[in-house]
Amino acid sequence: MPRGLPSAVVRPGTAEEVRAIVAVANRHRVAVVPYGAGSGVLGGAIPLGGELCVDLKRLNRILEIDSFNGTVTVEAGINGGVLEAALRKHGLTTGHYPQSLNMSTVGGWAACRGAGQASSRYGKIEDIVLGLSVVLPTGERLVVRPVPRRAVGPSLADLFVGSEGTLGIITSVTLRVWSRPEAELGSVLVFPNHEAGLDALRRIMQAELRPAIARLYDAVESAERARGAAGFTPGQAVCFFVFSGLTKLAEIERQLALEICADVGGREIDRRPLDRWLSERFQSYSAGHVSAGSFMDTIEIAAPWRALPEMHRRISAAVKALHSEMHFGTHWSHIYPDGACQYMTLRFPAMPFEDASRLHHRMWEEVMRLCLDLGGSVSHHHGSGLFRNDWLVEELNEGHRLLQKLKDAIDPNHLMNPGKLALQ
Repeated sequence: MPRGLPSAVVRPGTAEEVRAIVAVANRHRVAVVPYGAGSGVLGGAIPLGGELCVDLKRLNRILEIDSFNGTVTVEAGINGGVLEAALRKHGLTTGHYPQSLNMSTVGGWAACRGAGQASSRYGKIEDIVLGLSVVLPTGERLVVRPVPRRAVGPSLADLFVGSEGTLGIITSVTLRVWSRPEAELGSVLVFPNHEAGLDALRRIMQAELRPAIARLYDAVESAERARGAAGFTPGQAVCFFVFSGLTKLAEIERQLALEICADVGGREIDRRPLDRWLSERFQSYSAGHVSAGSFMDTIEIAAPWRALPEMHRRISAAVKALHSEMHFGTHWSHIYPDGACQYMTLRFPAMPFEDASRLHHRMWEEVMRLCLDLGGSVSHHHGSGLFRNDWLVEELNEGHRLLQKLKDAIDPNHLMNPGKLALQ
């Protein structure tokens, strides 16, 4: 990743101040990098050559909580944990719980097309965003009004949800909210292997059941997650479930899911591994390994059910062949009727930085190449930033040229977060 500093950092406190800043930057041809809380891991918010950094964290107000319509409107710089705490007082939730909940902003969620840990029930952020306000590269303001559905042409909101600041600066967002669940019923299961677990998850989603949490670990990660748990044997695949909502409905969904799991060899064990994960789930796991000298990264991709077993097998073999002490573990934590997210954790031991950088690049090349070859998407929820540029272009093919034409029209001076998403 390049190393650089912005020419200046500005911290507007209102959408009107954002509009004025962008208008001045456009007039003087100064490139702009929108910045939320900086929790992204792919370089989406880093400056490349003296850009003006627009730090949005002062835009942190809740503008309206509408429990009757089931919506909340907030400024883009509000912290996710702060928002959830405020909604909790009203008996509500967004249902969006990324691991970065307490160190990310709502605008960042939308800009990077993120996902929370309960996405299988509530959807990804693009399913939760109903409307938004954006300051365009010329300083003009665009408002996509929050309505339940529309048929007035292509979705303008989707131009900006996932745009990572390349088409404008999101200043406010209206999200769908839900009543906090009456019941949250958790279970821990083991399967003979992760292939059996994947089959169970597919059948659960295609049966129209909606687990709030469904996390299946391969044998490597299961050994860490289920250490000391009664009923677990090394080599098995552990799966965490939480079914939530009205008590009677959650009980029925949980029972039906357990029957599907039993049909492929799954059985319940001690639930303490789930309780431990719930207590730690908003913490960063990397700090301990990195402070001990290891190099660590995570890569998340998405693929259809049919492709996932081979994708895991071939990626695991390719990555572990790069270094004798490479750690490769996987979990599947965002599941849908047609496929899932495959989230991989990779670690290798201390070595000179130049050697580590080369190994890291080869590691990513292997994962991205096999993902594309097997029909997957190179990102499920971390976004693309700068680091995924080459693979993003290949996945989108002619679509990427169309995105560049859109940017040329919306941002003719190419001033909004240039270089990200491989756009000028």
